[in-house]
Amino acid sequence: MSNVLEEVLSANQNYVETFGEKGSLAMPPKRRFAILTCMDARLDPAQFAGLGEGDAHVIRNAGGRVSDDAIRSLVISYKLLGTREWFVIHHTNCGMETFTNQIISDLLKSSLDTAYVDETGWHDVGSGSGSGEGAYINWLTIDNLAQSVYEDVKRIRLHPLVPSQIPIYGYIYDVKTGKLIEVPEAIEVGKAKQQQ
Repeated sequence: MSNVLEEVLSANQNYVETFGEKGSLAMPPKRRFAILTCMDARLDPAQFAGLGEGDAHVIRNAGGRVSDDAIRSLVISYKLLGTREWFVIHHTNCGMETFTNQIISDLLKSSLDTAYVDETGWHDVGSGSGSGEGAYINWLTIDNLAQSVYEDVKRIRLHPLVPSQIPIYGYIYDVKTGKLIEVPEAIEVGKAKQQQ
């Protein structure tokens, strides 16, 4: 058994011993909102958004981007579980800013081993076969952080499955300070419309 597996199972055992009444938490989030953010390990939405267990939905993926799967999760969050407000939160120093679709496609074509990055860019160190399948994926990389937040909020706002009365907020999390920084253009495009 790996050390990581042992550590996770040990931590879970400790958690079980203090689980208490959490088994009676309702399925819908108590505070009725959802956050879409990056999977980056430096981000802790429970800390930066003041969440307790059962408070909100937190949807995470590489970059916190509005992929089809993120839309799927947000629509379920609203339609079946009653969330009423959504946040899109990208962050500074995001790995999604360090490569392009072409770069990752080329790396995957070379090998499936882990690549590394230095001051000259990304490098593959693997040997053996890779796959050209990476060329068929839009990796949703980031060229401009504020622009990516705006584009993602706009995509949600204009999606035909998203009700117009849900406000969608756009922010950038600063990994050096922990501060949420508003993206004004995203806030504007994400404003809720009144129901008729």
